[in-house]
Amino acid sequence: MMWRWSLPLLLLLLRWWALGKPSPDAGPHGHGRVHQGAPLSEAPHDDAHGNFQYDHEAFLGRDVAKEFDQLSPEESQARLGRIVDRMDLAGDSDGWVSLAELRSWIAHTQQRHIRDSVSAAWFTYDTDGDGRVGWEELRNATYGHYEPGEEFHDVEDAETYKKMLARDERRFRVADQDGDSMATREELTAYLHPEEFPHMRDIVVAETLEDLDKNKDGYVQVEEYIADLYSEEPGEEEPAWVQTERQQFRDFRDLNKDGRLDSSEVGYWVLPPSQDQPLVEANHLLHESDTDKDGRLSKDEILSNWNMFVGSQATNYGEDLTRHHDEL
Repeated sequence: MMWRWSLPLLLLLLRWWALGKPSPDAGPHGHGRVHQGAPLSEAPHDDAHGNFQYDHEAFLGRDVAKEFDQLSPEESQARLGRIVDRMDLAGDSDGWVSLAELRSWIAHTQQRHIRDSVSAAWFTYDTDGDGRVGWEELRNATYGHYEPGEEFHDVEDAETYKKMLARDERRFRVADQDGDSMATREELTAYLHPEEFPHMRDIVVAETLEDLDKNKDGYVQVEEYIADLYSEEPGEEEPAWVQTERQQFRDFRDLNKDGRLDSSEVGYWVLPPSQDQPLVEANHLLHESDTDKDGRLSKDEILSNWNMFVGSQATNYGEDLTRHHDEL
């Protein structure tokens, strides 16, 4: 078995990696091309035994949940109160936390690591320090500065680079929702992590189709699908895992059974529909905390059930005792 890498593409991927830009993955299916949402927490959802670690990590994110575990109960509740204010302020500021506001908060915390990575690379791209990233800034930071008409004159296989540049610009234009050719942090995040944003779905599908569709007929044939995985050496017997991938293509990828994948099938494969986990958790927290059953949460209702939302030294100790008791 042999992976296919061209030197220009390898150099470009290395440059992207150094700048934190996601690279188009040419590795095994399911490890790079398929984008599935990570669980909100690896902890068991075990409210019945007084273990709210899953809820804490879902509501706060794993790292922040650990910080809360070190706080006193008083400080933990005070910080939760400030979070409640932020949730309402980010929504309609009506003094209540709605299901939509709660879901939005959980989704935001689960993407914190992505936003942190963009923040870490922000000044690499925002070279003029104006708080936005223009296409020219992004292009120059990624590919180097070239005068108009001289792009990639100093590298081999300049056409490969030109195609990648055009593809990146197309992605940038889709991420730039207000069309001002300047990316905010949110728009740059959509550019760098398009799989996380619904409005970028079509561009993820288009890029995947372009990567695999070698004969440019607008479809992914089974041999093109396999070629993205594996390059057969002369005289080499096809491994069993490759035969399994062929069967996967026939059984699960080719939904209409016409022997090829169209754009909708590519989309179903690389961005499979999944349960809205933030919404499920938001419904759970609302159901457990909405004492007057009016379909929304007051600040008092949340703080009355604070140990389900956040941890503290006291709740962390209690959860440790519960786990110890269960082990016995």
